[in-house]
Formats: sequence, structure tokens, C-alpha cells
Amino acid sequence: MPGAAAPTDLRFEHHPGPALGTGHARPRLSWCVPEAEEGFRQRAYEVELTRGTGAPRRFRVESADQVLVGWPGAPLVSRERVGVRVRVRDDEWSPWSDPTWVEAGLLSATDWTARLVSPRAIGGLDAPAPILRGELTVPDGVVSARLYATAHGVYVAGLNGERVGDHVLAPGWTGYEHRLRYQTHDVTDLVRPGVNVLEVLLGNGWYRGRLGFDGGRATYGDRLALLAQLEVTTVDGTVHVLATDGSWTAYESGVVADDLYDGQRTDLRPTSWAAGPVDVLDSRLDRLVAPDGPPVRVTAVVPAVLVWTSPSGATLVDFGQNVVGWVRLEVGDRDLADEVVVRHAEVLEDGELAVRPLRSARATDSYVAARGRAVLEPSLTFHGFRYAEVTGVPGLRAEDVRAVVIGTDLRRTGWFECSDYLLAHLHDNVVWSARGNFLDVPTDCPQRDERLGWTGDIQVFAPTACFLFDSAGFLTSWLADLAAGQHDDGSVPSVVPDVLPDAPRAAAGWADAAVLVPWVVHQRTGDLALLRSQWPSMRAWVDHAAGLAGEDGLWSGGFQFGDWLDPDAPPDDPFAAKTDPDVVATAHLARSALLVAESAALLGAHEAAARYAALATRVREAFAREYVTAAGRVLSDSPTAYALALVWDLLPTAKQRARAGDRLADLVRGAGFRIGTGFIGTPLVMDALTASGHLDVAYRLLSQTGAPSWLHPVTMGATTVWERWDSMLPDGRVNPGEMTSFNHYALGAVADWLHRTVAGLAPAGPGYRELLVRPLIGPDLTWASARHLTPYGAASVSWSRADGTLVLGVVVPVGTTATVHVPGRPDPVVVGHGAHEWTVPDPVAADRGLPADATVRDVLDHRPTWTAVVEAAVAAGVVDGEARAAGRLLPHLGAPASALVAALGPGALAPVPTELRSRVDGLLAPPVDADR
Repeated sequence: MPGAAAPTDLRFEHHPGPALGTGHARPRLSWCVPEAEEGFRQRAYEVELTRGTGAPRRFRVESADQVLVGWPGAPLVSRERVGVRVRVRDDEWSPWSDPTWVEAGLLSATDWTARLVSPRAIGGLDAPAPILRGELTVPDGVVSARLYATAHGVYVAGLNGERVGDHVLAPGWTGYEHRLRYQTHDVTDLVRPGVNVLEVLLGNGWYRGRLGFDGGRATYGDRLALLAQLEVTTVDGTVHVLATDGSWTAYESGVVADDLYDGQRTDLRPTSWAAGPVDVLDSRLDRLVAPDGPPVRVTAVVPAVLVWTSPSGATLVDFGQNVVGWVRLEVGDRDLADEVVVRHAEVLEDGELAVRPLRSARATDSYVAARGRAVLEPSLTFHGFRYAEVTGVPGLRAEDVRAVVIGTDLRRTGWFECSDYLLAHLHDNVVWSARGNFLDVPTDCPQRDERLGWTGDIQVFAPTACFLFDSAGFLTSWLADLAAGQHDDGSVPSVVPDVLPDAPRAAAGWADAAVLVPWVVHQRTGDLALLRSQWPSMRAWVDHAAGLAGEDGLWSGGFQFGDWLDPDAPPDDPFAAKTDPDVVATAHLARSALLVAESAALLGAHEAAARYAALATRVREAFAREYVTAAGRVLSDSPTAYALALVWDLLPTAKQRARAGDRLADLVRGAGFRIGTGFIGTPLVMDALTASGHLDVAYRLLSQTGAPSWLHPVTMGATTVWERWDSMLPDGRVNPGEMTSFNHYALGAVADWLHRTVAGLAPAGPGYRELLVRPLIGPDLTWASARHLTPYGAASVSWSRADGTLVLGVVVPVGTTATVHVPGRPDPVVVGHGAHEWTVPDPVAADRGLPADATVRDVLDHRPTWTAVVEAAVAAGVVDGEARAAGRLLPHLGAPASALVAALGPGALAPVPTELRSRVDGLLAPPVDADR
């Protein structure tokens, strides 16, 4: 009778237990079974609920499910805390899990006695940040205390002089007109008998600060306001309530200016401020929602690695890592200047801060009269930076400075490592870019006058995000804002929350986030309820896009971002991609229609499933008819066009698919194995090469260090992913384009291919209930591994090559199975939970040089020979590097290798340098085979 260990990691919706302030009356439950005997299969589970002082009640369910199962008892009521334990059974019951609890927040607008209040005479748009103050007298015998709070703006609460909680920039950013998030804080330890003083500092934040690149402020309103309700329960059962109302007062703080883009200015001189009245605002409380994911917190503190003097005489600090947050100065009792100023930037240029990429964002914090203050740091702003310039602190040392890192406090769930240092560093850069840009909403960049929730960026990055972090609640909240802000005609804003009213709202690849992101979250977490809640939004978008396409099924014309930031696009024209935008748009309509059909089938809407499947078929047929030749050429003849067509199954015949894959591989060769895709093509190109039988070309593309490539920024010292392939030029100058960021996760979407293909760990069923293990081994790596905390527990794959053998190790969590494709073996094997290992011959063949009948293509594919050919061509002066050499050879790839020199030469009318011909002929001579 196989048994199991006690369940662990109890979760409520997408919150780990204990869970305070849930907004769900019936929160779904999940758990992991950390260990079980061989052959264990969960057949039933039992949930024990303890409500108040009542006896525990147990609910038994005959089911193998353990992820997002239904709440078994009566719904929670507002403020109710329920203790929870779980156990599971095959033939015998496991031990009980450790007890945890879930507590409801305020589930109805009628639970609020507080009203939104705003300072009457202070706290204006250009005035110091206000502090709102209320008092509550409580007797001895405090049992519990909760503060429910939110704001128009951002708030920092203090109770009796102690900070409340560890949230940063609360309540965060939602589409305030539709959804205003509130937080629940346990303040039991801060309440004392007698008079309790609650003071809350309000900042502009996203509500009233600058948003977008047009300099506009007060997007949502021109008055800061607070909604707060402090509830203190004493031993006699009495609930003492302090709620914001007209009795509260307000006074000015020392924060004389605050803005997310521009920074914070603080006057530290002691001042006695007179308290003034507040106004009660007329505001809808039915838009209040509890958080779906974790808050923004301080997630790390990074010490400075170097302090030095710039050529201009400025004191500069390098933190060694591009981060998001602010600078903390620990200055003690040092003799400071009258004002201390901290400026921020991501990179240096000519030895000074490169602030041009910030555009109009000042990104400056300052402190007036800081002498005598031990620590200087802001609380109402954030910056994206690696470097800082500090003035006003004589003799600044590295140990005096820290970078405080903030972001949505997402649990890390995915890791990747490999034998190639540059590739491992690239993956680290992807992680840091996600950390920096997952700041309450998935932003495009964290430093300039933008920082918006661009739909296209997260659409391409969602698979990577869901592997690296527990992103479900974070993305669920953002998708709720997308649906709430979606227009009546089904069109989708380009940024969510929507603060760019003049921006396009029907752009392929961007608006398709309405379909692609919820689908990815469902696939990676198993959350079918998310598909159900987003279904109206998903369907509305596809209906709108289908209307734009018309009866012929081709979505053509109108505004499109296209394959945004194609590396061939000039700095001042990021739209100028190689791929026709109509190809991009029609491909996305086919993809989104298919996923809406599949979603409908999962939700039991079979009529809708058939209708959208027919739409997808009609669009695919139109795509093939209009954009694909019988021989498999796709309009635009670009890597992105072929990647879309191959990965999304837009090519009807096997011949077309094979020819398209061959052409894509040749285009990569002809670019010198450099990247040729923008935002749309980059997440797909590696899968397209792999699926069409060109894994070797995919690995060459991945390992390229010349520009443009994934690894080129790493060789230049990048610690995050760049917005452009050439955000910094090879000579160290910043790209001249107005739009240049050094922390942009979109192009880091390749990490998903690293996880699924290089390491070989992928989901084969929603929520990883079934795993697909299929590492595809390339010659550049001797080992690789990936580990992911699935909803069922930790899964991992590792492989290593040595001495002619390959060792593959797989760990499968309890509750799941894995289909394992062992390299070199013809048939996959299905395994259950536990650790498994295989030892097989190394699948990477030994290098035997060029074949006797080698073509020009073979020369490019044989890296040692190709490297030597390029070196010879450069030395002879006929090309300036690999990319130019490969470009000249693209039309001749199928020719015999003997034709290479003529094709590589300067032209038909110019003689080929004799030295070049001699060197290349020597390289192409067939090797002597001692075995013959």
C-alpha cells in the first residue's frame, strides 16, 4: 500500500498560506505532495476547516486533483479566518499537512464605513506631499487589529510612529476608474492601549504623477486621497473602528516634490506644520478589489562595487548590476553639504552618466539639510539604474552606498544553468529584466518617461515569465485591467492600464495579448477559471480582428507595429521591419482564433469552439493562398515571416514546410548567424529552426557573439536585456535613437527555448500535470540543467556529456508523469514521480570535417572552416567581417565549395586576391582519412 508524506505548500488561489485579506469567498486550494512511495497515486483528499472556536469539519473528496480544487465548505464572510489542513490518500491516508489559514478581506462595499478623504487646502499638484492623520482610543486587551487601506496616489502608513507593513508604492497601479486595489495589514503588534495615531503619507504615484511620454500629469485626477479603516478587536469582542471621514486632519510633510519619473525632493529641516481639514469625496467603493498577487516590496539590497571621480569631477557609483529601486546613502554624522543630490542612469558615455536615454525623466533624488541623518533614501519614487552620481557627500565610500531593489515580490520558480558562461549570464540578465519590469504591472522599461504596461512586450515574454516566477496572480490582475479597459468594439489598448488614449488599440501582436497571455497562464498553471473569466475579452478581441480582416480572412492595412525593432530598422524608425505587417497581422489572427477555439472547448462551449476553429482554418487558408508560394516561399522572405508560418502551422503541405524551414536556415546563415528578428519573430525563430530540422543552425544563432545577437550585449558587460539589439553600439556609444533602454525583457523571450529545448523541461499538459522531457543537445555545451517549481512540486532535468557518453537525469514531482525522449533512443518512455537516470552514447557526432562534395552551405555550417575563411577574407580586404562575408554568399549556398572564393570576392570585374584564393583553397582541401 504505497503511502505519501504530508502535503506541503498549501496555497489559496495564487497566494501561499497563510493568506491574509483574500478577495475570494471560496478560494481554491492547492498543495504539493513532497514525497511518496513508488506507485502512489492520489485517489482522494480530505480538507479540514476550522472556523472560529467551532470544532474542525472535514470534507472528503474522491479525486486525483490537487491544484486549484474547489473550496469545500461554506463561503468565507468578510474578515473571517479559517484554519486549513489537508491530507491525501492512495490506499492509506498521509499525515496531515501543517495547519495554515486564510482570512477574508472586506468582500463587499457595504463592509466599508470609511470614505475617501482628501486634504482640503494642502497637497495640491505642485505642493508638498500631505500626511493624513486620525486617532483611535482603545482599551486594554487587544486581540487583533487590521488596517484596510488604499489611496488615490501611493501611500506609506505609520501607526504610533511605526511603519505599517513592508509594501512599497501601495496600492500599486490598476485601471483606477475600474479597479482600485486595497491592502489588508495585520497591525496587532502596533496597537497599544490608549490613544493610537494613524498617519499616512500620500504621494503622486501613478494616479497623479507623470505618465507617458507627453509630459502629462494627473491622468486619473488632481486630488490625492486616502481610504483607510482600522479595526481593533478587544477581548470582550468589541470592534473599535477608525475610518477615514471628515474628522481627519492633514498637514504637509517634508517631501516637497515626488514623481515616479523625476524623483523625490525631501526637506529634512524640522518644521511645525499646522493641521488642516479634509474633504470627503464622492467615490465608488464597488471598484475596490483585493490583490490577486503579491505586493511590491524591497526584494534585495545591492552594495556598491566602485566609487570614483568622472572626467568632469563628479562622484560616480557603480553597483555592478542594472537594478530598479533607489539609492540608500548611509552617511552617519558626516559633514554634508546643504543639499545632497543623487542622479541615476543605466550606462555611462564618455565616462559620465548617460542620461539621454531617460528622455525627460529627471531621475533625481535630493535631500535638503541632511546633516545629522544616518540614512537617506526616498519612498515615493523609483529609478532604473546601474550608476549613480552623488553630490554633497564628501569622501563618499563604496560602503556608504546601497542600491535598494524593489519589484513585485514574486516567488522565484525557475532556474537554468549550463556550461557556457555567456549563455548562463544571458539567462541571469533575463531574470534581472523581469525583476525590474515586473513592478505591479509588466512594464516595458523602468527608467525613462514611459514605464507602461505595453501589451506586446508581455505577450511575447509570458512563457518565460511563468517559468521564472510564480507570475499567475500578477498576470491575473493585469489581465483583469486589460478586460476592464477593453473598448466596446473589442479592441484592446496598446498599454494596460490604458493611459495613452491616442495610441493604437488594434495592433496585431499587441492586442493579441488578450488571448495569448491568459492561454499561457492557463497552460503553465492549470488555471481554467482564468480562461473562463477572460473568455469574454478573448472572444471580443478575435471578433474585432476578424471584422478588420473581412470575408477574405486577410487582415491588411491600418496601423501595425509589425515586427517591432527589427535589427535592420534604422534608429529613428523602429517600424521599418523586413516583414510585411499584413503577414504579421494575418498570422496573429489565425493564432488567436485557434486559441479561442481551444479555450472554448475546454470551457464546454462547443458551438463557439467550432465557430472559432472554422475561423482559424479560413484565415490559415487565406494566409497560405495570399502569402505563400507553392515552393514554400513566404512573402517578405524574412526570418520572422518564416518563423510565424512554421511555428503556427500556416503552411498547408509538407513540401512547403520543409522548403520554408530550409529557407529560414539559409537566411540565418546569410546573416552570418546573426539575429534578424524583432519583437514578434524573436520568441519564435528558435522553435522554427528546431522544428524544421535545423537545430545546428539554431545553436549557431544562439552562440553568436557578434552584433546583433543575444550574447553581444553580454560581451559588452550588460546585466539586463536591452530594448534594441544595439542599444549600445559596438564602439560604446549609446544608440542615437530617441527610444533606447537597457532594461527591456521582450528580446529575452529566448529563455523559454533554453528551458524547453536546451535543458529539455516543458509542460505537456496544463499546469505541468504532464511533463515533456526532450533535451536537444548541441555541440557547444557539455552540460545544462533546468529546474521549475511546478504547481505539483519541483521538476528538473539535467544532462552532461563526457567521455563519449551522455547522462540524463530527470526528477518528476508527485502527482505528475513525464514523457522522456532519451537522446539516441527511438521511443519515448513514460515515467512517474521520483528521480530517474539514463546513460547513453553521446548524441553529438565527432567532427569529421567537410565532405568531399561540400557546398558553400557546408562551409558555413562547419564552424572551424568558416571562421578561418572569414579571417582570410578580412585579411585580404574583401570584406569587413563575418556578416558581410555571409551576405555575399547567401545567393550561392547551394554551389560547390570551390565557387566560394569567386562569390566572396569584390565583384565580377575585380580580380580575387591571389592570397585569398590560396588560403581558402587550402582550407577546403579534403582531409586525409587515415582509415582509407
